Amino acid sequence: MSYLIECENLTKNYGLKRALDQVSFTCQAGEPIALVGPNGAGKTTLFSILCNYFNGSSGKVRILGHEPGAKQLYGQVAALPQDALLDPAFPLLKQLMFYAQLKGFSRRAARVEALRVLELMDLSASAKQLPTQLSHGMRKRAAIAQALLGSPKLVLLDEPTAGLDPSNAKNIRQQISNLAADTTFLISSHNIQELERLCDTVLHLEQGQLKQTLQHKNTHKQNIQQSFLTIVLDSVSKQSFIENISQLHGVSSVLSENKNEFVIAYDGLKVPDLDQKLLQKLAQQSWTYRRLIKGKTLEEQLFS
Repeated sequence: MSYLIECENLTKNYGLKRALDQVSFTCQAGEPIALVGPNGAGKTTLFSILCNYFNGSSGKVRILGHEPGAKQLYGQVAALPQDALLDPAFPLLKQLMFYAQLKGFSRRAARVEALRVLELMDLSASAKQLPTQLSHGMRKRAAIAQALLGSPKLVLLDEPTAGLDPSNAKNIRQQISNLAADTTFLISSHNIQELERLCDTVLHLEQGQLKQTLQHKNTHKQNIQQSFLTIVLDSVSKQSFIENISQLHGVSSVLSENKNEFVIAYDGLKVPDLDQKLLQKLAQQSWTYRRLIKGKTLEEQLFS
């Protein structure tokens, strides 16, 4: 099987500090991939190795079957560090044309390519503006446009929506979703709710070790004995809800750690249609809900 990314026992030491410790995983091209973990978990180190900024101390890394930095990957891998800045002295179009030419585009083709990525990020009207004339959200979108030059197969994004207002953050999420058919995004972020919307595969790093790899969007497809539903209600008596739902056939527990949010554990083999029975119970009790998820939220899967 051909993988987009393969890491085998990847280790990186900085003197006596081990930033990555025997990290092994594989990822296929397709849906965006999330990289999560606390500060100091090794996320930036992993990004840097994948980008060939430096090598691991031991272990193997392959991207599209090649070592990072191989000539076969030229133009196929791009990255956006969290604090990336464009040159304040040059207009967006001129800068993006320059970067495109560095990637091998002729001057004429570089202009076409720069205009293409500006349009993708809804920045065509700002092509002749300096970065200093743009809002923070527009500068972030311009930096992402730079990473998209040449339609790379893999784009690594570090906190792509950090510090953005909801409108700009939504725009960037939408663009990532739209481009996912042709480009795979590896996204490092502390925004778990955002990653839950965007990503299928989740890599969880802690203290340099890969704690778990989740395919969280596929959990609802698993008709397994230990199944879960997560529901968020508008307003309800916690005790009353737990008592009523615990009586449904196949339910083993109803837990609530957050206000009006409940995780229901049940036997998915005995009661594969519990979600429908739950909705019937809500109607009987005149309870309204905001969200119903088959499975646990990504936050619950990672940290419960």
